[in-house]
Amino acid sequence: MRGSPFPPWIDRGRPLLAVATALAPVYLVGLVYFVGSPQTTDVGYVPKQPVPFSHALHAGDLGLDCRYCHTSVERAAHAAIPSTQICMNCHEQVLPDSEKLAPVRRSAERGDPIPWVRVHDLPDFAYFDHSAHVSRGVGCYSCHGRVDRMEEVKQVETLSMGWCLDCHRDPAPHLVPGDRLTDLDWAMQTDQAARRKIGAELQRINNIQPSTDCSTCHR
Repeated sequence: MRGSPFPPWIDRGRPLLAVATALAPVYLVGLVYFVGSPQTTDVGYVPKQPVPFSHALHAGDLGLDCRYCHTSVERAAHAAIPSTQICMNCHEQVLPDSEKLAPVRRSAERGDPIPWVRVHDLPDFAYFDHSAHVSRGVGCYSCHGRVDRMEEVKQVETLSMGWCLDCHRDPAPHLVPGDRLTDLDWAMQTDQAARRKIGAELQRINNIQPSTDCSTCHR
C-alpha cells in the first residue's frame, strides 16, 4: 500500500484544524459585530442628500407632522421616503424658483424619483416593522431623537441588536400616548419617572409583551 502523499505533520495538525473550523463562525460573528455593527460605525452618520432639506425648519419651525412626509409609517414595515409630489404640494407655491429646489423641480418634470439617501438602514438579515412599533405606542423620539432640531438628519442610536433587545425587555420608558407619537417635545418635557409610569400603564392596558426570540427579527 502506498504511503500518504502528505508529510507526517499534517496528521498531527488535524485536531487543531478541526477546532479552528468549528470556531470559524464565532470568529466571523465577532468580526461583524465589533467591526461592522452600527454600534461601532454608524452613530452620528450624516449622509449627503441630493436636496438640502432642513428638518429643523420643516418639522421644527413649521411644525409639520412626521407622518405628512413619511406617509406609511403607521401601516407598513417601512417609513416611506417622501415622494416628489409631497414636496411639490407646498413648493409649487412656496419658493418655487429657489435654486436649492432645482432637483425637486427636475424630478417633477421628468418623473424620476429624488435619490434620497437612507439614514437609518438596518442590514438585510434584520427585519423591522415600523407599523408594529408605532401602532403600539413607540414614539419617533426613542429611535430618531430630536429630528425637529436637526438641519441634517443623523443617526443618534446604535440600532444594534443589544439596543433593540433592551427595549423589548423593558418597553415602558419608550411607550407614549397615541397623541404624542410625533411630539418630540413631550419626551423632553416629561421627567423620566413620569414617562416610565405612563408607559407601564400603556403596556398593561394594551398587553404589550415584545418577543425576544431570534425569529422575531431574523426571519
